[in-house]
Amino acid sequence: MSTSTSLNAARRSADLAALEAGPRVDVLVVGGGVTGAGVALDAVSRGLSTVLVERHDLAFGTSRWSSKLVHGGLRYLARGQIGIAYESARERDVLMRVTAPHLVRPLPMVVPVHRDLAGPMGGLLARAGMGLGDVLRRLAGTPDSVLPRPRLLDARRTRRLLPGVDPEGLLGGVLSFDGQLIDDARLVLALARTAAGLGTRVITRCSAENVTADGVVLRDEITGRLVPLRPRAVVNATGVHADHLDPGIRLSPSRGSHLVLDGAVLGHPKVALTVPVEGGAARFVFALPQPDGRIFLGLTDEPVEGPAPRIPEVPAQDVDFLLEQVNRALRVPLRREDVIGAFAGLRPLLHGDGVSSDLSREHSVTVAPNGMVTVVGGKLTTYRAMAEKAVDTVVDRHRMPAGPCRTRSLPLVGAASREGLDALAAPRRLVARYGTEALAVLAEADDDPTLSEPIAAGVTGAELRFGVRHEGALDVDDLLARRTRIALVDEDRAKAEKAAEEALAASV
Repeated sequence: MSTSTSLNAARRSADLAALEAGPRVDVLVVGGGVTGAGVALDAVSRGLSTVLVERHDLAFGTSRWSSKLVHGGLRYLARGQIGIAYESARERDVLMRVTAPHLVRPLPMVVPVHRDLAGPMGGLLARAGMGLGDVLRRLAGTPDSVLPRPRLLDARRTRRLLPGVDPEGLLGGVLSFDGQLIDDARLVLALARTAAGLGTRVITRCSAENVTADGVVLRDEITGRLVPLRPRAVVNATGVHADHLDPGIRLSPSRGSHLVLDGAVLGHPKVALTVPVEGGAARFVFALPQPDGRIFLGLTDEPVEGPAPRIPEVPAQDVDFLLEQVNRALRVPLRREDVIGAFAGLRPLLHGDGVSSDLSREHSVTVAPNGMVTVVGGKLTTYRAMAEKAVDTVVDRHRMPAGPCRTRSLPLVGAASREGLDALAAPRRLVARYGTEALAVLAEADDDPTLSEPIAAGVTGAELRFGVRHEGALDVDDLLARRTRIALVDEDRAKAEKAAEEALAASV
């Protein structure tokens, strides 16, 4: 089955009505983050009738609060976790070369080596670590043309790439490359829309209640109406809230905080700054340059006690920790006044002993007594492998006739070759965010050229209108917090709220 990839309010209403008329489906996926969207795409691409429901909005939770890194697993290799390290490198290759080359770009990253902080041995260790990471890259089949090999830099070249680095005692740097998402929320959106194009009913503002072996009751969170559903299988992909549906799951959530900076405070670096955490084992803080000129400084790894909040806050101690660690490598220390925004995500780590930074990032797929399949753990980079295992379990447990997994070779909405993307007659910023759909975004301004003008953080009114008509945005927060990332900075949000309201009104 092939249909439109567009999501909007009208399609949502039609999908709910269709489920009321025909409540029997193969797979119900609960949770609209990267894992849930990945499961929905895997299931529908195997020929299974699929429904994806999300209580809030696509990418509402952890999936929009990542570092936006699609990384090769070097940290896990340092800990001897060879399996997950290789899996990370392999999945990075799939994302960068097949499924989402428009959303993932190579990111140069530099570890500056200072005499006082690391000494010559520190530089050698950093180089050795990057060398192992390059072995992973080659084992995964990623060519040099996609991710170049690491190399050593002298002090002059290091300072040129990182203008904010402290020149005192600077011996040089170690340059390596990893993958960086233009936007993690847009990856989730691309997954969900690709699944929708194959027939998945994607319904946001819809919760799953009374999950039993006999069925599920869906609640439309907008109207309050109840829709009984009879899925053959249910997949719980609700992340840190997985234990709400499956009390047998034990999680130890970990908070990863990030600060938003203006790129000018670090001299608009051309590469990511990587600083080893003082006294940490294979831990780093990163100053990650973003396409809009901002920098994301992260990240922490702190346990979260009590119920997991829907929207985590960044506590003062996380701000202090990140500033303290990155300032060890800077010429002019950053201050709290330099922080223009902040965000935090909760990692759905499997329960275990020890500090959160030592808990495994491996994923788990389990089956509850009522037959519900729960997938938790893992990380953004390995979402596809997690989804494949979850659907394999569904097919085996419920004896469903289904085809083989196709997602390793299935491009997402907007994907094209590097050459194809380069040939598009559209602004590079739009191509990076929308891929081949950049032309459709431009077309939204055909009847009103003012929609091509930037509103805040480079975002245009055409993008907001496209978000409502084709990307399932139902309110201002959907547009500013997830279809775009304007809401990361309060000042930017204030500039864009009226335009977002107009985009919603124009699409009614």
